[in-house]
Amino acid sequence: MRADRLLSILLLLQNQGKMTSRELAEKLEVSERTIFRDMESLSAAGIPIFAERGTNGGWALSEGYRTNLTGMKTEEIVSLLLANPSGPLHDLGLLHNFESAFQKLLTASPTMMRNSAEYARQRLHIDGAGWHESTEVSPYLSVIQEATWENRKLHINYQKDEEVTERIIHPFGLVAKRNTWYVVAQTGGNIRTYRISRVRSAHTLDETFERPIDFNLAAYWEESIERFKSNLPWYPTRLKVNEKLFPRLYRERYIKIRSIHPMENGWVEADIEFHTLDSACESILGFGALVKVIEPFELRVKVLTEAKSILSIYNHI
Repeated sequence: MRADRLLSILLLLQNQGKMTSRELAEKLEVSERTIFRDMESLSAAGIPIFAERGTNGGWALSEGYRTNLTGMKTEEIVSLLLANPSGPLHDLGLLHNFESAFQKLLTASPTMMRNSAEYARQRLHIDGAGWHESTEVSPYLSVIQEATWENRKLHINYQKDEEVTERIIHPFGLVAKRNTWYVVAQTGGNIRTYRISRVRSAHTLDETFERPIDFNLAAYWEESIERFKSNLPWYPTRLKVNEKLFPRLYRERYIKIRSIHPMENGWVEADIEFHTLDSACESILGFGALVKVIEPFELRVKVLTEAKSILSIYNHI
């Protein structure tokens, strides 16, 4: 809609200062001719907008002019906190709010930003580090989200292994790990983490609960991850690694680099721990020609066997 575009132009100029017609056109996905017509409309409406010519020219608002736009939606705050408008943002139905949220957040008063952002931050945490991508289906995500936002108790049926149990939980916050969603909740006096794809049914109760004032969702999640990692087994390996791979290795949270021994031509010998034989094989195959297994022998055999299987598939296509 044209009204939305005119408002977007005002917010962009207010927050970013001078912008060229080309920059505005690319940002708003319209032609430069359309931008010129919009500027005429804004000027006719009494907005103090002017054009500067020359190499460093562009459109700008008169110094001191500022719109007073409020009404920031909680959904828009949440969408901005997700950082990357993709998977998790789409799941919550907030993708279309992203650009609007970004501009309004910059324009809103400090008090409003602080209060709205803090409310969302307490109830939503996005962990972008990683484990593997998931295509899990979470049909009760919206129900759990609503209960979390309104501090309402939830009745759920939850599947763990082969058993389905019935529980009343107090949802403190949502965590997205790639495309896998979790709810951190209190039940029976204990705080636990539930994988939302394992929720077999959920409905919100009328009864509310008091959320602990000092509960920090992000801190709880990081602590639980560390506890989880400390209880996992470790699988030691010795690898020949190309130096180009190390920036990627250092970003992997579930790999431990124990020692590095320089070799020649940009290669090193490294003692690296994975969690299991299978996870080591999967990671090494993903590293391609930048790594070679020295030991253990069973890992060399497994990687070679998997590589031959992959090659055979392509040879028969």
